[in-house]
Amino acid sequence: MSEETIIKTEYSDVMQKSYIDYAMSVIVARALPDVRDGLKPVQRRTLYDMHELGIRSDRPYRKCARIVGDTMGKYHPHGDSSIYEALVVMSQDFKKGLPLVDGHGNFGSIEGDGAAAMRYTEARLQKVSEETLLADLDKDIVNFVPNFDETEKEPSVLPARIPNLLVNGAEGIAVGMSTSIPPHNLGETIDALKTYMKNPKVTVEELLKIMPGPDFPTGGIVVNKDELTEIYRTGSGKIKVRGRVQVEKLKGGREQLVITEIPYPMIGMGIGKFLNDVGALVESKKTTDIIDITNQSSKEGIRIVLELRKGADTEQLTNMLYKKTRLEDTFGVNMLAVADGRPETLGLLQIFDHVVDFQFELNTRKYQTLLNKELDKKEIQEGLIKACDVIDLIIEVLRGSRDLKMAKACLMSGQTEGIQFKSERSKKQAAKLHFTERQASAILEMRLYRLIGLEIEALMKEHEATMKNIARYSELLNNYDEMARVIIKELDKFKKAYAVPRKTVIENGKEVVFVEKKIEEMPVVFLMDRFGYCRTIDMPTYERNKEAAESESVHVIFCKNTDRICVFTNGGRMHTVKVLDLPFGKFRDKAFPIDNYSNFDSRQEQMLCVVSMEELTAKKLLLVTKQGMSKTVDGKEYDVRTRTSMATKLNEGDEVLLVQLQEENMQLVLQSEDGYFLRFSADEIPEKKKAAVGVRAMKLSDTDRLTGVHMFEKGTEQFIQYKEKEVALHKLKLAARDQKGTKIRV
Repeated sequence: MSEETIIKTEYSDVMQKSYIDYAMSVIVARALPDVRDGLKPVQRRTLYDMHELGIRSDRPYRKCARIVGDTMGKYHPHGDSSIYEALVVMSQDFKKGLPLVDGHGNFGSIEGDGAAAMRYTEARLQKVSEETLLADLDKDIVNFVPNFDETEKEPSVLPARIPNLLVNGAEGIAVGMSTSIPPHNLGETIDALKTYMKNPKVTVEELLKIMPGPDFPTGGIVVNKDELTEIYRTGSGKIKVRGRVQVEKLKGGREQLVITEIPYPMIGMGIGKFLNDVGALVESKKTTDIIDITNQSSKEGIRIVLELRKGADTEQLTNMLYKKTRLEDTFGVNMLAVADGRPETLGLLQIFDHVVDFQFELNTRKYQTLLNKELDKKEIQEGLIKACDVIDLIIEVLRGSRDLKMAKACLMSGQTEGIQFKSERSKKQAAKLHFTERQASAILEMRLYRLIGLEIEALMKEHEATMKNIARYSELLNNYDEMARVIIKELDKFKKAYAVPRKTVIENGKEVVFVEKKIEEMPVVFLMDRFGYCRTIDMPTYERNKEAAESESVHVIFCKNTDRICVFTNGGRMHTVKVLDLPFGKFRDKAFPIDNYSNFDSRQEQMLCVVSMEELTAKKLLLVTKQGMSKTVDGKEYDVRTRTSMATKLNEGDEVLLVQLQEENMQLVLQSEDGYFLRFSADEIPEKKKAAVGVRAMKLSDTDRLTGVHMFEKGTEQFIQYKEKEVALHKLKLAARDQKGTKIRV
């Protein structure tokens, strides 16, 4: 039994070393992209796995679950969700300037909808990925390293032929650091890289004339052009991006604002947040110009429409959107990437320097591999050509040899011992043979048809082509300028095939100036006639026209211009309308239906009660339904911000008959269809929540229903006409709630 070795060490030292090891692993092997190919390890491994599985652009789509499982099993043992998320992002054209994966199925939307589960979606490589990231892997162009369990080999970096780090950008959070690189236009980035290759002393300012700045897939407007030079020099800073707002003319002199492009940071849930923010601005009366907002976005693009009131100040409203919502946002730039094995914040010139070095390394290795192959071919071709000249002697050697080893030894070093020749002359000639091992093997494997005249001629032409290739590859490997021309020619090919016009505008935008209009609170009078047409007037106007106002209006409500009007309906709903939204002016100005300013529909609903929110929240509300249910509700329960809300819960087939603010010392008389009248004190109706059905106010037969509710102050006289008979309600027998009542006979 061996003795145990106990190592004593400081706990803090172990923790520090372990955490640093973990942090570096996350930084280098998971979270940050490599400056050479612009990919994080999970992206690189996913693309390589698809390449190995043969899921090319000209082949059928394969299930994403297959791709994810294979990638996780072979190269990336960190969970399927991270692999699938990387696969999804590489396929989204609204996140990547140059999508690397061709997705088939639901791969999410710009509005934040997630992709479908990987068992439902399919994918394959884009052609651009095959040509710019995965080509020539078989030419020893990059180093291959063992995978996590050393059962497979994977490339340490993909042979990227374009500056993918800039074209597609990157986002990642590591330990103690993060990267955020915006996407750029492929054509412009290639042109800038070519300029740098031709003149390594070029400045950032000169490069930004060719590649003005980021080109976001969502378009938008970058408004701090002058600050970009410093951002690209240092590799960090903030880019201000605005959405694009257009003004569209409508009939009747009205206009609407249409947002057709959004800032890149708004991708995802930001659009929903923007819609909520606009709603909040309208709700809080920061603006009264927006009537409605609709999101009409589709696969064709973004289209968010803000319907405006006639005469709205579109410029002021646009400035408010930029100032108060995420329609103007900042993209924090931190161009952190793994360079030479360690994380480093890189400026534009440094990125190009690494990319150019990588391009020369790739092409050097590629053409060295091709040269070696051509040299091997040259050796074999020369051996075969030489063999054709002495083919009779070689045949004599083969026929006279006992075994393959003897024949090969003769071809390589002229050993004739043991070989039977037809003549001494042949033996002397055979002793002079000195083919290389490869040449000897090729001669022994050569088929007889190669001795045909045309085949020998083809062999000579093939040898000529091989010599030309050797000369070409040698020139490339020994001439820097010639290699640079090849790289530039290849870049031009990619630009011609895959470049697209710029989407993002780069300019020095004017600073947004928005001065909020303060709403001056003032008392007003709300007037509504019997047709539901309403308006508001100020108090002096009301006092001058008091008699006409009260005779022409069904509802006269004293309120403040910051208040809301509540409309209760027979369907158990409460509609609210802001007083500020209603027309305000002179007494004889035109009124408009309340339907225009709320969700109330006079064709389907009956208005039972109209009251200001201020008065409602100060009192209790009494409700009675046709089926005889009743309750009182604290008015504060109705203080909600929605345009329509539930006023009370109703049983099936029931509807509200009475909605009225409760006063003290009031009595109720309930009148049924069968002629029963029940009189009791309103105080007997208990208080319930608005979501409750309530309690029974009167016992009714299965076929009977309430047809009227009469409310009057205790001690006063109240008469009604019932079937040509006058009924004194105040003289009816005073009973209790939930009684059958007295039948009035005519």
